[in-house]
Amino acid sequence: MAKKRIAVIGAGVSGLTSIKCCLEEGLEPLCFERSHDIGGLWRFQEEPEEGRASIYKSVIINTSKEMMCFSDYPIPDHYPNFMHNSQVLEYFRMYAKEFDLLKYIRFKTTVCSVKKQPDFPTSGQWEVVTESEGKKEVYVFDGVMVCTGHHTYAHLPLESFPGIEKFKGQYFHSRDYKNPDSLTGKRVIIIGIGNSGGDLAVEISHRAKQVFLSTRKGAWILNRVGDCGYPFDTILSSRFNHLLKKITGESAANAYLEKKINQRFNHEMFGLKPKHRVFSQHPTVNDDLPNRIISGFVKVKTNVKEFTETAAIFEDGSREDDIDVVIFATGYSFAFPFLEDSVKVVKNKISLYKKVFPPNLEKPTLAIIGLIQPLGAIMPISELQGRWATQVFKGLKTLPPQSEMMTEIAKVQEDMAKQYVESQRHTIQGDYISTMDELADLVGVKPNLLSLAFTDPKLAFQLFWGPCTPVQYRLQGPGKWDGARKVILTTQDRIKKPLMTRIVETDNSNTSTITMAKFMLAVVFFAIVMTYL
Repeated sequence: MAKKRIAVIGAGVSGLTSIKCCLEEGLEPLCFERSHDIGGLWRFQEEPEEGRASIYKSVIINTSKEMMCFSDYPIPDHYPNFMHNSQVLEYFRMYAKEFDLLKYIRFKTTVCSVKKQPDFPTSGQWEVVTESEGKKEVYVFDGVMVCTGHHTYAHLPLESFPGIEKFKGQYFHSRDYKNPDSLTGKRVIIIGIGNSGGDLAVEISHRAKQVFLSTRKGAWILNRVGDCGYPFDTILSSRFNHLLKKITGESAANAYLEKKINQRFNHEMFGLKPKHRVFSQHPTVNDDLPNRIISGFVKVKTNVKEFTETAAIFEDGSREDDIDVVIFATGYSFAFPFLEDSVKVVKNKISLYKKVFPPNLEKPTLAIIGLIQPLGAIMPISELQGRWATQVFKGLKTLPPQSEMMTEIAKVQEDMAKQYVESQRHTIQGDYISTMDELADLVGVKPNLLSLAFTDPKLAFQLFWGPCTPVQYRLQGPGKWDGARKVILTTQDRIKKPLMTRIVETDNSNTSTITMAKFMLAVVFFAIVMTYL
């Protein structure tokens, strides 16, 4: 029987792992990438390319290396815990080389259309039309994986800012920002306090005369450096914390984290405190913003009510004159114009079963990979989505009836609307551990903690109390990797290695206390395992 041919659209992080997932399931992938290279969002270029995500030169990722790696290819232990975009791209290149993925990619090739074949209800096949250097080609594929991301189309809501058309200064979207060189000595307003807005405010404040950070809602600011110097996501994203949040409820979890965040700096005093709770908004991660605010280089302002030729008037009645530049860090919208009617996006909302499969197709041969904004890293989620989608394509897994899928989609969207404040950026949210475990269960790779508690208690202990790293999903089931256990048990060493550039004498006086504490934790762990798992 001939191998099923799968089209992969996009060679960013989701596209690369989708190619590998196809190969693991014995499928035949062909990836189309409109630019000349891999990397997608994480390949910096001075000039933004049409139809491709764009970043600024200084971007440092806000998920740590242990939490963002592919499940069977850990990031080298000497790499920093939070990597510069050039190192992220270097890791993707290593991954592509290790698994020989580049030979399956057609570069400088744009996908023009993806249409159902006339016999789609029985064959599930797609006609894919591409264009490269002015030449069009037509292919027929048994499945399609769309991996184009959600940071492609800049959302620039100029209609919400009266007077911007007569503003004599410069204004542009953060997508077009690359470095602060041209902003030296200027008075700059940044609109939006997501991760881009916070980063730009900090960086530009080192060059500009004054930076004003304008926000409608405010934001809770998380720090990359967590308790005892560990990456914050390795502390927050543990199965223990996930279970504790379920037991105590959302309100208690919000209260606890807000108290911890305010211990670093009082958000109300800094003008940042929002009306919503911390788990009701995608977090803003920024280590330096409070330092720039307290030193006066960044001033937090309310939303801009209107612009004049040279000034901004804010909703609280205050006014700032002699404004030179306005940067809109107002996020992105996503769309799939080449899919035509197969998938509909309305106001940045889309109906997908498990955030992957359109529920209205006669055959489940179209998968959207990486269209999620998790409270954590997207890379391992894209990988698990790819592992599941390729199993479905191959016929190893089936989807439930359309009515059942639609009911679940409606429930997920309803729950999302209840938890998050209404915003364009909150239409594809997902909890990191819940999403990973749900997908892993579908793939057949979710670790069995109850079984491991008796057969490998050391590993089970780490799985429960330690960070929920992607490698956990290579311990068993399809795609099992023999190196997974060792990587999981050495997670703490891998975190510490890039920091230990100076040898310091270790204090062993507390060893017995730590040993006793670990023993007590083990007792609690087994009690919880027996009660809840």
